[in-house]
Amino acid sequence: MAGRGKSRDRIEPSFSGRDDRDDDDDFSLDADDRVVRGRSSRRAAPKPSRARQPERRKHDRRNREGGGLFSFIRRIVYWFVVFGIWAGIGVAGLVVYYGSRMPSASTWAIPERPPNVKITAVDGSVIANRGTTGGEALALEDMSPYIPEAIVAIEDRRFYSHYGVDPLGLARAFVTNLTTGHMVQGGSTLTQQLAKNLFLSPDRTLERKVQEVLLALWLEQKYTKDQILAMYLNRVFFGSNAYGVEAASRRYFNKSARDVNLGEAALLAGLVKAPSRLSPARDPDAANARAQVVLQTMRDQGYITDDEVKTATSQTPAKAKRYWSGAGHYVADMVMDQLPALIGDVKEDIVVDTTIDKTLEKRAEQSLSDVLGKDGAKLDASQAALVSLDGTGAIRALVGGRDYADSQFNRAVTAKRQPGSSFKPFVYAAALEKGLTPFSVFNDAPIRIGDWTPENYEKKYNGEVSLATALAKSLNTVAAQLVMYDGPDQVIKLAHRLGIESDLQPNASIALGTSEVSLMELTGAYAAFMNGGYKATPHVIRRVTTADGSRVLYENTYDNPPRVLSEAIAANMNTMMMGVINQGTGKSAKLAGWQAAGKTGTTQNSRDALFVGFTSNLTTGVWFGNDDGKPMKKVTGGGLPAKAWQEFMVAAHKGLSPAPLFGNGQFMADPTANPGVGDQPMASVEPGAAAPLDEPTTIGSILSGVFGAGADVRERNPQANDRLRRQPMAPIDGGPVPPADIAQDGDNGYGEALPPGDIGEPEPAVTNRSRKTTLLDLIMGR
Repeated sequence: MAGRGKSRDRIEPSFSGRDDRDDDDDFSLDADDRVVRGRSSRRAAPKPSRARQPERRKHDRRNREGGGLFSFIRRIVYWFVVFGIWAGIGVAGLVVYYGSRMPSASTWAIPERPPNVKITAVDGSVIANRGTTGGEALALEDMSPYIPEAIVAIEDRRFYSHYGVDPLGLARAFVTNLTTGHMVQGGSTLTQQLAKNLFLSPDRTLERKVQEVLLALWLEQKYTKDQILAMYLNRVFFGSNAYGVEAASRRYFNKSARDVNLGEAALLAGLVKAPSRLSPARDPDAANARAQVVLQTMRDQGYITDDEVKTATSQTPAKAKRYWSGAGHYVADMVMDQLPALIGDVKEDIVVDTTIDKTLEKRAEQSLSDVLGKDGAKLDASQAALVSLDGTGAIRALVGGRDYADSQFNRAVTAKRQPGSSFKPFVYAAALEKGLTPFSVFNDAPIRIGDWTPENYEKKYNGEVSLATALAKSLNTVAAQLVMYDGPDQVIKLAHRLGIESDLQPNASIALGTSEVSLMELTGAYAAFMNGGYKATPHVIRRVTTADGSRVLYENTYDNPPRVLSEAIAANMNTMMMGVINQGTGKSAKLAGWQAAGKTGTTQNSRDALFVGFTSNLTTGVWFGNDDGKPMKKVTGGGLPAKAWQEFMVAAHKGLSPAPLFGNGQFMADPTANPGVGDQPMASVEPGAAAPLDEPTTIGSILSGVFGAGADVRERNPQANDRLRRQPMAPIDGGPVPPADIAQDGDNGYGEALPPGDIGEPEPAVTNRSRKTTLLDLIMGR
């Protein structure tokens, strides 16, 4: 027994060793076994037989393998949740941090949209918009309904369902960009884009993105969807310096956003993605291709039907015009220059009502373009300008140059050039005020004033002529005598009284227009003749109001102008200047059925050529020349300027009933203004006819004009003879001076009134040119 017991004792440790290995193979069994041993009276649990142990191990291995897969999935889910929690905490921390760097939400406010200046014509149509945005703000209901639909469809299809941030849109954009490998879609909503445009810089930073989200949530809480959409559409950039749909519509289609069709709305909506690259002014094909994408998107979302897509596809959007093209922009620039003096700084949207007639504006631009296009190149004339105003001084049309897109310099307003002989009417009007009449006779012959020897343009002389004939033929020698008779200071005073504002030099050469003036002030001064002697201050702004019309900020006061000429002087000047067009240097400006008066002007070497004239309806001035002062090829005021003037005035008077000029085309005399001369009976003549002294009506009188001194005319016309005898022919009290008495012994007696030495032409070698030598010369006007 003892031996057997010892044998059992030796076996037990061996069994226990196997049991320990089994414990290693089966952790749960070992655990259970230990628990049993720990709680019971240390009685060993039944052990599996050796035959079943391999099968149990296989079963346990399968359990461990299956449990490992599920455990891995559980672990992924677990860590994803943990990561999500920590990410949420991090995002919340960033939001709190960047939000704390922003001003208090109670101080947030929509920044004022930069003020727009809407400039309109007399009929209310828009000439131009000026300001940072380039267009006025429109209410959503005032826009074409296609515009908001197109924008929402292509930019933010869930705009009316999200709360400022669109998680689905962000997810979609993320997946699309991930699958394509590059940025294709953005996840920002329209509200986020508005927040960025209103408050933030375009920097791509995490801080800006967080602030954008916060501001978008604030906008959604404070404003309705329609208000947010309207703010967005009035501020978003569409390229070519156009901010907002109104500016873009006028920029690309030359129409208001109120009138945009479906195809044009799709093109505008397509620009938002890349305004500069997709601009129709830069790449029309790319713009149209993008518009097709917008149309298909609108159809997919139910905004339009297939038929509407076909219709829109067939609607070719208006071709984008050249940037800031059109003469109206010269007017807009002029308005913007004048506004600060009238209303101060512009702090809100305003409307400026102007005096411009858009129909006349287009006709003026067309007339200059036609003449320059036809003859400009061959005559070396590259630029032209025109200004037309009515009897009150209201500017009805203004063209500052050939093409605003090429040059924004306003040659009608800003440029100052010598007016040449177009300044002579002021010299003649001053002479009439001193007592002369259109019948007063002066001797057209070579003349010298100091070192100055003015010549007529044709270098021919006509002998004794009336003032009416001298003005019609633009005789320089008579004008030079008149300015000395009037005195340069008196001429300057009269010119300033009529509206010339530029400084004028008080010397004899002022008779030939050597002091520089602007075309606008020259034309405005002529209007005093046209309206019967009242000052016509050129003005383009009629009224300035707030955008809603509730307040009038300015209204002009040119309805009560002062009288600057007597009625008699104005009437006499009108008839004399009618002779310029009917028989004189301005024949190219004749208007069928209308009385018209005016004066040509040409400077030395044809550097400048002008024609300024008027009817009872409009006064218009035209200038041709070159910006660099380069001479043209013998262009005179009676050439290109008179032709352009005539083309414009014919168009401007189409459909109007002809009305006579002030004074009804008759020479008038004022006895109280000119004792001894004005007491002659008023000589009535046909409108535009020259003085009776200088218009022979028979072959005999023509021959006497060729070979004699005009005695034949005097004998037939005692009144004319009497008037001739009454004209002072000697230097009495500064009166008219015949050439023979001028500058005797080198003393001219005019002191500082002498012109510069380089004015005029040298004295001709042959001075006996006072008579035309042949009948053919007279008939042909040579």
